[in-house]
Amino acid sequence: MSEPLPSPDEALTPGLYLVATPIGNLGDITMRAVDVLRRCDGVACEDTRVTGKLLKHLGISKPLWRYDDHSEHRDRSRLVESMRERAVALVSDAGTPMISDPGYRLVNDCRLEGIPVTSIPGACAAVVGLTLSGLPNDRFLFAGFLPAKDKARREVLEEFGSIDTTLVFYETGPRLLKSLAALREVMPEREIAVARELTKLHEECRRGLGDGLIAYYEANPPKGEIVLLVGPPEEQVASNTDAEAMLREAMETMKPSQAAGHVAKATGLDRKTLYARAMEFKAE
Repeated sequence: MSEPLPSPDEALTPGLYLVATPIGNLGDITMRAVDVLRRCDGVACEDTRVTGKLLKHLGISKPLWRYDDHSEHRDRSRLVESMRERAVALVSDAGTPMISDPGYRLVNDCRLEGIPVTSIPGACAAVVGLTLSGLPNDRFLFAGFLPAKDKARREVLEEFGSIDTTLVFYETGPRLLKSLAALREVMPEREIAVARELTKLHEECRRGLGDGLIAYYEANPPKGEIVLLVGPPEEQVASNTDAEAMLREAMETMKPSQAAGHVAKATGLDRKTLYARAMEFKAE
């Protein structure tokens, strides 16, 4: 059974609350997130101006404390110490804290000090982009932002290129064409999706090979933050010779039907054809 929301007058237990905020459409904030922001003692955020606009939209007034990747250790220590008596919400400018975000240091410090940590889930650009793309999502690798320098970007793509899964990156509009060019060079046959303006009026998810996407975005320079997705490599269909060798090996420990099923699963070849070939081997 779902957990009901507590009374708005009930105080929050002191500790850290990781609150997901909208990535574009303000309607995507959850009821639970609004409840925590209303009842917390203060909000730690990347940019007080951005968070201030969100709280004003929600009709909430709270103390705002800047916390980002430039915050020093002593600032983090003071914030953690305050959570022994206060409930502090941590938000990013958009989306879920901790996803490509420096807040993990704050969470680690809280855990070391025995401070309770609660996560309030919500919007996440990487997941929205993945669901829109139509690329295989039974497993995927999220790798944050690609490096800005060409050599480092290429090295990262070469490192991930051998992984048989959908790759998910964050990218910015000004750097998109360089990343697409690097993908065309390192993974020329892999399908790419560019998801941008997510949850907003002009939401877009464009999919294709590197050449086509480069031509489009040269003519239509993109703005804002982007989710860049790369589909897994195409399955390599085994040759008949490879399949027969696998089938003979499997039949050393399996019945023909079992061996045929095993090789079919491994190669994508037709099970009935493999079974007929297995029976021929058995009759030899």
